[in-house]
Amino acid sequence: MDAKKSIEALQFFATGLTEGALVHKLQGQIFKSQGLNKLGQKYIDHFNEEMEWVEKFVERVIDLGGDIKFEGAKARELCCDPVAYLKADLDIQKAGVDLLYKCMETLTADPTTYDIMKAYLADEEEDLYWSQGALELIDKIGVQNWLFTQI
Repeated sequence: MDAKKSIEALQFFATGLTEGALVHKLQGQIFKSQGLNKLGQKYIDHFNEEMEWVEKFVERVIDLGGDIKFEGAKARELCCDPVAYLKADLDIQKAGVDLLYKCMETLTADPTTYDIMKAYLADEEEDLYWSQGALELIDKIGVQNWLFTQI
């Protein structure tokens, strides 16, 4: 097992996921302020779920003897238009899932980290499918009708 590879992968995803989780939390608050309580709560809950994954990644880094790093977050624009946000978030999710698939190949010699990342990948795919489904529903029933479902 190459612990260094595992630590690097876990740290990379912990950093990126922390950033994405914070954006989800803020977006959730924006959507709630617009009266879109269901959508807002979905993203706030998503923040909590993502931070649980960060905790798992950090615990594994510690188990492997690595040092935890806080590498900061990049500035990201927040979006008041829920549909535009769904589309932008979907693009990020697609890229993230692709990156996770590539990462999985490098972790096969560390079954514990592999299993953690495999479970995380399944969770991310579920999020991706939700976003795709929401956008498909918007196409079918219209933006206003979909927004009504998010109140």
